[in-house]
Amino acid sequence: MQINIPIHDHTTAEAIYAFDARGIAKRFRHAAIFGALDALNPGERMRFVNDHNPLPLLQQMQARYGDRVEVLYLSQGDEGVTIDFIVKAA
Repeated sequence: MQINIPIHDHTTAEAIYAFDARGIAKRFRHAAIFGALDALNPGERMRFVNDHNPLPLLQQMQARYGDRVEVLYLSQGDEGVTIDFIVKAA
């Protein structure tokens, strides 16, 4: 008897990787975020959590990636922000 078990393919648009910036020293955050984004394949996303709205980071991302990374706010409030960064095909 053969049992087929579905395996999640991490190369599809369904792949979401969590990145909680609150646990990273502030002086290393941007470098760590860019490293994580550079490791993603088209269609993958990084679910970013931070204690504040990262406007300077978003400006740096725009300069570095242009339209290749989509920014999708999921929540924003007093406790912080959750944003999906979605990598698009070049």
